[in-house]
Amino acid sequence: MSIADSTSKPEPNVGIAGAALETLKAQFGDRLAVGQAIREQHGHTLTWIPNQPPDAVVFPQSAAEVRDVVNVCAAHQIPLIPFGAGTSLEGHLNAPAGGISIDLSRMNNILSVNSEDLDCVVEAGVTRKQLNSYLRDTGLFFAVDPGADATLGGMAATRASGTNAVRYGTMRENVINLTAVMADGSIVRSASRARKSSAGYDLTHLIVGSEGTLGVITELTVRLYGIPESIVSGVCPFDTVEGACDTVIMAMQIGLKPARIELLDPLQVKACNKHSKLTLAETPTLFLEFHGTEAGTAEEIERFREIANDFGGGTFEWARETSERNQLWAARHDAYWAALELRPGTECFVGDVCVPISRLAECVKETIEDIHQSGLIAPIVGHVGDGNFHVMPLVDMNNTVEVQGVTVFFDRLVERALRMDGTCTGEHGVGSGKVKYMQAEHGPGIEVMRAIKKALDPLNILNPGKIIPM
Repeated sequence: MSIADSTSKPEPNVGIAGAALETLKAQFGDRLAVGQAIREQHGHTLTWIPNQPPDAVVFPQSAAEVRDVVNVCAAHQIPLIPFGAGTSLEGHLNAPAGGISIDLSRMNNILSVNSEDLDCVVEAGVTRKQLNSYLRDTGLFFAVDPGADATLGGMAATRASGTNAVRYGTMRENVINLTAVMADGSIVRSASRARKSSAGYDLTHLIVGSEGTLGVITELTVRLYGIPESIVSGVCPFDTVEGACDTVIMAMQIGLKPARIELLDPLQVKACNKHSKLTLAETPTLFLEFHGTEAGTAEEIERFREIANDFGGGTFEWARETSERNQLWAARHDAYWAALELRPGTECFVGDVCVPISRLAECVKETIEDIHQSGLIAPIVGHVGDGNFHVMPLVDMNNTVEVQGVTVFFDRLVERALRMDGTCTGEHGVGSGKVKYMQAEHGPGIEVMRAIKKALDPLNILNPGKIIPM
């Protein structure tokens, strides 16, 4: 049942959703919100998808309360959209058909830290910064770093990754098990805390990356790692983007294991210099970080330097002190905000693709040529150690011709990645923004996904319109 159209409404659609709202109001009281501002906040997207607010926002504090909300939505056939911190980029949390936004941010308890097993159990609303602050005195840390201070439940739902993925993996590799409320109201734990199992279907990795379309994640167990003895960050300029990419490819092929290896094109370096008060050469640049022992990081740095020299790499600048490293990576994480300053008055829309690392240089080169031919201002940054990069066109949203041009550019970007046996998204996820590419990428596999969705959510109440057109 559709209870709202795809544009922002000043008032919730109480005529149709009234009974459901009354039921939820009786249980949640002031933890049910229907004000325009909070609904629009929860229908916000960091894309050009219009703001699509839900009819109400509810704030549960336990898995049992999540189950109660799911049961109400099922009884009234009303969409239910999980919400964490609102940092996703492809319209995962907007409500194109209205419904109830279930905000899990108040479920933010760290339930246990199992230091000997290198894992911890958290509620879905715990953020990555909150967890690492809690772990500070244990000698352990949680490694997945998408930049934004996202909730771990949201990161699992979108299969997030980030700058550390090249060494530590994505959320796919770092979620050991999870608890989710399914569309029928059942509360399911996907696995035990054992590091491996061959017992039955892999429910954990079915739900990780499902973007709230198969269940609402309420709790998860994640991997932890020991804080390295030595952490060294650095930057290395290159004559060409191809040289930087080829350096990355060679480094990975010979078995180097950088913790982070990020590419910034000259335009993005220029933006970061201005925004973060840096003085980097405005050429293609790699941001690097190595983790390990003192001897181990020194050896890897030297081997990487030798490779970079063969591909036109310039003088390295290394940072060992925590404050210097933090400044460097803060500049990288602020790339989006820095890019906005390149063209004031426009909006920045981030698209990502991922290709096999052997095709990375080719894909980036073709993309840069496309940007120049299209007349776009679109800096590039990338987690190039795993073949994933982002393009950030700056768009005048009042210029319909320009908006259409960027839309077609993104279509070409995805087509290019698929042609190189890549994917339409390496880490941003599908949401509603990339649904149109799923058939081309998966072919008959999309019908298998659709069958799973129908089996687990026959009423299509869980985040409808995301990942798979139903």
